[in-house]
Amino acid sequence: MKRNRALSTQAHAVLAALLAAGNDWCHGYELAKQANIKSGTLYPLLIRLESQGYLEAVWQEAAETGRPPRHAYRLTATGRQLARDGLGETGAVSIKSGGGAIA
Repeated sequence: MKRNRALSTQAHAVLAALLAAGNDWCHGYELAKQANIKSGTLYPLLIRLESQGYLEAVWQEAAETGRPPRHAYRLTATGRQLARDGLGETGAVSIKSGGGAIA
């Protein structure tokens, strides 16, 4: 899939967090914390990345009884390549609003 637009700072942060997670599944809440972005920005971004084939998403049953299932996300092979290309050699992106780096 060919991208026509540059990735946003938020997309870079999410991709960096998912790349750091490797093959592990990540929930939106932990991605929001790691990438330092709000859910109103995160979930539309996750939906868009999934529809473009960069993420896969599954519903996971809650570990605790009485809790609802949660969506979990991880990069596809194409998504890992996009993340590596977008993040460059270092594998890190600086987050302007948070002031830190996501590795």
